[in-house]
Parts: sequence; structure tokens; C-alpha cells
Amino acid sequence: MKSERAYLEHILHCIRRIQEDSGHGKEGVLASPTLQDAIERNLQVLCESTQRLTESSRMRHPEVDWRGISGLRNVLVHGYFDVDIEIIWTIIQRDLPVLEGAVTRLLEESPPTT
Repeated sequence: MKSERAYLEHILHCIRRIQEDSGHGKEGVLASPTLQDAIERNLQVLCESTQRLTESSRMRHPEVDWRGISGLRNVLVHGYFDVDIEIIWTIIQRDLPVLEGAVTRLLEESPPTT
């Protein structure tokens, strides 16, 4: 079993990849199925990693919609034709910065791995 710190670091890694892939702006992402696929895949992996965090960590950051993240994972994994890139774009702009801040704070509070 991986440490919680490893999952936190992985979440930040996925966020950075999503930020890089979405750096072309909304029109660039909408025009590129390859960027959309990369973003969706990193969101899926990110969502799965958040499910590995302890309940106490999630409770310390109620500003994050942890339940919504779990639901997004299910849509990304099982709702192949239900994924709306406009909603994904909104998540990138509105929700990822909040998650990034919470995960960064959790990492700061987390003991380093030896």
C-alpha cells in the first residue's frame, strides 16, 4: 500500500499535466481530441488517487467537493459518451485550483517519506 503522501504527490502531478495540456486555452483543447483524451485520462487517474486519501484528510478540506470528484471518476470510466468537454473545461478552471491548494496544504502537513 502506498503512503498518503505518494497519492498527494501523484494528484499534484496529474494537475500539472492537465494544466500543461490545457495551456493552449479552451479553443485549443476543443480543437484537439488528443488533448481532450490526455486531460480526461489525467482527471481519471487524479480522481482515483483522491479516493485513496484518508477521511480525516478529506475532512480537513471541506472546500473540495470530494464526492463530486468520485462521481466524475465514474463518469470518466463508465460514461464514455456522456463526457462533456465543456464541463471538463469548467472543472479545470473552477475546481482544479481549489483541489491543488488543498493537496498542497496536505502535503505541507504530511511527514516526508524516508
